[in-house]
Amino acid sequence: MVTKVRGWTDQRTERVIGELLRWGVALSAVVVVVGGAVYLVRHGMQPPSYGVFRGEPSDLRNVEGILGQVRTGRGRGIIQLGLLLLIATPVARVAFSVVAFALERDRLYVAITLIVLAVLTFSLAGSHF
Repeated sequence: MVTKVRGWTDQRTERVIGELLRWGVALSAVVVVVGGAVYLVRHGMQPPSYGVFRGEPSDLRNVEGILGQVRTGRGRGIIQLGLLLLIATPVARVAFSVVAFALERDRLYVAITLIVLAVLTFSLAGSHF
């Protein structure tokens, strides 16, 4: 017989996951809006250059660079941080699911969810391995 941690139910797990997703998306949206406001205050009057494509600078393509931009109060860095938070939200949901399944002592779902978490981590890390 499988025993669950006292007071931990499937409904509680679903409720916590729902709140995690809701707060993650809301926090991400707030950070992006703040970053957009900072960017517009500093660069809103500059004329756009539609004839030349400029991708993201290299310092906005990694976490360290983004955090450096955020520390200096740059709008583009803050926007990128909001996008990182948005990407991190479902990853946090999967990580929480591992804990919840472990509390429920459901070894099969722990194993499956750990595989999903490993695939997510590997895909997000990209070529850094």
